[in-house]
Formats: sequence, C-alpha cells, structure tokens
Amino acid sequence: MRIVLAFGFGLIFGCGILISGMGNPAKVLNFFDLAGTWDPSLAFVMGGALTVTAIGYHLIFRMKQPLQASSFRLPTRQELDAKLLGGSAVFGVGWGLSGFCPGGLIPVLGIGMMEPLLTAISIAAGILVARTVIRLNYGDRPAKA
Repeated sequence: MRIVLAFGFGLIFGCGILISGMGNPAKVLNFFDLAGTWDPSLAFVMGGALTVTAIGYHLIFRMKQPLQASSFRLPTRQELDAKLLGGSAVFGVGWGLSGFCPGGLIPVLGIGMMEPLLTAISIAAGILVARTVIRLNYGDRPAKA
C-alpha cells in the first residue's frame, strides 16, 4: 500500500510540475532574470506549494501517528553547518545554471530532451563526489542524526 500511495503522490506532484510549467527550464531561468525577461510565476507556484504544505503539516500533526508508519520521524538537527550551507549553495547554483530543480527534473526526464538527462547525470555525479569527500573526511563514522 505504501508503494501505491508513493506512486500516487509522485504522479500528482509530477502533473503539478508539468501543468505549472516548472518543467520548462526557460520559465525557471526567467524567474532569476530580474533585469530582463523576469517571470514571477515561479513565486506563485512556490507560494501555493508552501500554503498546501503548511495546511498539510497542520492537519497531520493533529494525528497520533502517520497512516503508514508506527511513528513520525522528523529531523532533529537545527544547526547550520558547512555541509548544509555548501550543499545549499551548490543546489542553488546548479538550479540557476540548468533551470532544473531535482523535483521538477524527474517529470521531464521522459520527454526526450537531452538537457534533463545531462542535468540528472550531473546531479548523480555531484552526489557521488559529495559522498566520496564526506567519506574521506569522516571515514565510516555514521552521520549525526
């Protein structure tokens, strides 16, 4: 049942990305072009997503436990560290250069364009490099929760 739910939610998300136009890198890049062809629609999509998320969290946290798990598992770390800030910076630069956010990239991978595929390969390579650097710096010690 969990797989069916995950598939359904992913399908809804992917349709939302495509309907909103966020799978089009030009639309995303135009949001960042304040001095040129600025397109504010990404801000409205983000605002809508944040609104739905806030309502969802409000409703879900009234529940004693999740529907498909024995307990809620939420992140507990609150400090800003170099890994978080560095990862955020790399994410933002990659999004700004490619026009593809990883969430918006997945729905457009199957449309036959080369750019989404190259972006996905670049993201995968970046993840492998980051894991290697972390492993070299921290060894096999488990990450702090």
